[in-house]
Amino acid sequence: MENSIDFEEPLTAQRCSQSLSSVEDAIYVIGGKWKLKIIIALQEHGNIRFNELQRIVSGISARVLSNELKDLELNGFVKRIVHSEQTPVVVEYISTDYSKTLKTVIMALSEWGRIHKKNLKEDVFEK
Repeated sequence: MENSIDFEEPLTAQRCSQSLSSVEDAIYVIGGKWKLKIIIALQEHGNIRFNELQRIVSGISARVLSNELKDLELNGFVKRIVHSEQTPVVVEYISTDYSKTLKTVIMALSEWGRIHKKNLKEDVFEK
């Protein structure tokens, strides 16, 4: 297991500060318990109505899902589609092309999580 990060350029205080700021911004936008789960569900299932999405993301309340969807829509990850020509009005949610740019991030996090869980099970960390 490698413990160092390979930077292309020497790590300066300014570059470190910029990197930390960028990571903080990313975590602010996609962090929390539910946002990535919602994004992944939308990417896997396509157009989803609210109640169906709530069933897929098990354990989330309607209020929290509504707030998370608003945040994700504001940040360009989710598009809300209203079919007002139907009665009753149908509202669907869909992931945007922009949300698909997170695929490599999600895959990297998934791989890291798998390795971390394996390390915990094997008790490779010093105590």
